[in-house]
Amino acid sequence: MSSTSPIPEALPSSASRSDPFPMSGLLALGMAAFITVLTEALPAGLLTRMSVDLGVSEAMAGQLVTLYALGTLVTAIPLTAATQSWRRRPLLLVAILGFSVVNSVTAVSTNFILTLAARFLAGVFAGLLWSLVAGYAVRMVPEHQKGRAMAVVMAGIPVALSLGIPAGTFLGAALGWRFTFGIMSGLTFVLVGWVLAKVPDFPGQHADQQLSLLKVSTLPGIPSVLFVTLAYVLAHNTLYTYIAPFVANAGLAGQLDRVLLVFGLAALVSIWGVGVWIDRWLRELVLVSTALFALVSVALGLWGGVPAVVYAGVGAWGLAFGGVATLFQTASAKTAGEAADVAQSMLVTAWNIAIAGGGVIGGVLLETLGVRSFPWLLVGLLLATGVVALRAKRHGFAPASRR
Repeated sequence: MSSTSPIPEALPSSASRSDPFPMSGLLALGMAAFITVLTEALPAGLLTRMSVDLGVSEAMAGQLVTLYALGTLVTAIPLTAATQSWRRRPLLLVAILGFSVVNSVTAVSTNFILTLAARFLAGVFAGLLWSLVAGYAVRMVPEHQKGRAMAVVMAGIPVALSLGIPAGTFLGAALGWRFTFGIMSGLTFVLVGWVLAKVPDFPGQHADQQLSLLKVSTLPGIPSVLFVTLAYVLAHNTLYTYIAPFVANAGLAGQLDRVLLVFGLAALVSIWGVGVWIDRWLRELVLVSTALFALVSVALGLWGGVPAVVYAGVGAWGLAFGGVATLFQTASAKTAGEAADVAQSMLVTAWNIAIAGGGVIGGVLLETLGVRSFPWLLVGLLLATGVVALRAKRHGFAPASRR
């Protein structure tokens, strides 16, 4: 990483220190995050019903999740780069309305190929939205509130995982999976009105202000943020994807819903804490989160067959993980400055590579070394994460000014 790379100026903000905190507008962006995560993850909870209704095997129905991730993975960076000059609110509305269309198609489609295509497009809109919301949040507030604003927006993620997915799965069982996707489509129309009323518009970047993908990827601190994101999320998804066989090893196969509830509630506490402290302690929070997750991994590696250790470990894991989306996206946005949207698209791509990689690596480990090997892979990944975060003291995960 070249030390002579230019550091872009901070994103222009419409807010001053005396302006009230724009909670309503940020909550609208948080609802966008909520709908995005719900659209991504809900098929996992409705897999059996969707496979029966669409006339395919569960393994084939699982590709509805794969196509979504693929859509995000292959389009987030080029699509974000191509739309840098667009005004921000119209582009945000395109992404939101896109979810309404693809979820409506999913709700009514009886053709599996058409449903797969809709899921791929859902991933495309997700990649665009994730690339937008972080830069949007930090432009709505003055410098000293950027982390808090990001925490409000990113709260949509743990809320979707801990409350939205269980509720959607329950509704899918009670009223049918198509009804659940129809509800999500309706929510997007509510969100459009909310965005128009409470979310300000911002200009895009002129051609002479835009940085190339190569220049953004080599800005001081950006490689560190991307590596930390990739390694940490890879560790998380390797275990989370195969949490069912892991807890079964401790005799908790019938208590998976309780285990996941513990994780979800702890994650909600984490996102609250990150929101309170991120503007003053971002670097320290990243290091503490990484260290806590590593300690949990060691405990699960040594005593993963003990139910009490599994419950305590999953709770501590939720505390470690709940706020990391906020931490990493805030670090990326602050480090990239004017190039925040492009940097966010890279972070989204790294995150989705980690999701896919966790499924593949975890599957190989499950078939070869068994679930008891998972924690030790996590320890190695998290040690690398901690080393890179520690060294990124000047750029990427720099200490905040606490004057």
